[in-house]
Amino acid sequence: MRYFEDIEVGEKDAYGAYEVTREEVMDFASKYDPQPFHLDDEAASRTHFGRLSASGWHTCAMTMRMMVDHMGERRQASLGSPGIDQLRWKKPVYPGDTLRVEAEVLEKRQSESRPEMGFFKSLQQVFNQNDEVVLEMISNGIVEVRNP
Repeated sequence: MRYFEDIEVGEKDAYGAYEVTREEVMDFASKYDPQPFHLDDEAASRTHFGRLSASGWHTCAMTMRMMVDHMGERRQASLGSPGIDQLRWKKPVYPGDTLRVEAEVLEKRQSESRPEMGFFKSLQQVFNQNDEVVLEMISNGIVEVRNP
């Protein structure tokens, strides 16, 4: 199990290989972000996207899936997240793209009021198969302290 004490500022990690499908793009959009450029080829072709694209929120959800899968593989003692500090959709995500994540721990601190938990801030960059950054965020995680 990976605890607060095991996290090092500056450490980097790379993971994931999420294949974006047309069906998933349209399903997510129809439920949560039903804008024409996420649902209709013709409408999307008339926008700056040029073709059907995934919702930015869908890109966040795919990123979260890769993060949680990776935490499970590494068995991190995660206690959730109090949120994100920054989120940028840098490039569109299209059906047929394969996404991956690179992460770097920026800072960490143990809670003074609840010493059994620690907080860490990290930069996540999501890349497509062409090594282009499609999403960038600074997130905050809460993790168990092994020896409070």
